[in-house]
Amino acid sequence: MPNVKVYKMDGTQAGTIKLSDKVFGVEYNEPLIHQAVVTRLANERQGTKSTLTRTEVRGGGRKPWRQKGTGNARQGSIRAPQWIKGGVVFAPKSRDFSKDMNKKAKIAALLSALSKKLADGEIVIVDALEVKDGKTKEMVAFQKALGLDKTAVLVMDNSDQKVILAARNVPELSTLPVAQISTYEVVKNAKVVLTKAAVKKIEEVYGE
Repeated sequence: MPNVKVYKMDGTQAGTIKLSDKVFGVEYNEPLIHQAVVTRLANERQGTKSTLTRTEVRGGGRKPWRQKGTGNARQGSIRAPQWIKGGVVFAPKSRDFSKDMNKKAKIAALLSALSKKLADGEIVIVDALEVKDGKTKEMVAFQKALGLDKTAVLVMDNSDQKVILAARNVPELSTLPVAQISTYEVVKNAKVVLTKAAVKKIEEVYGE
């Protein structure tokens, strides 16, 4: 893998870094990435909606009028679906939307997504993410310096609270500790910003 430029937060170059082929040079596997994203989104669904069917609505035990002789259409219960306050036909019920994906497949999907991002020039590596006062204007200046005009996720080697505070009011930026990096976060954002320390940790975990 050729050397990749490393930038400072002001946009100037701070050197280069050689990335591992085992992490950033993996073959693109779109079906596996799709599976990982679908699994993530499915696992976020609560599935708690529930509506009463005619058997669950309170009341309606007595036939509202006799079967014949009234001139009305025959009715068995005032809790049938055609009645106001009646039950719902094919009522939605609580269900579990969660999906499973084995660990090796998850890792392969993540590495494939990272490799694709790098190949497309959508990974930016910075020397470090540091802000003095945790102010939004500091992160806006960083965003402009590195040309992060679209959505970007900042992957840090640790949870720097000042960086999190500075970035949370910038709609295009999100922050993430390296331990929580996932295929979904990589694919969802136009660019992935990694610190050198985060790159080292990723390669330590996934580059064996």
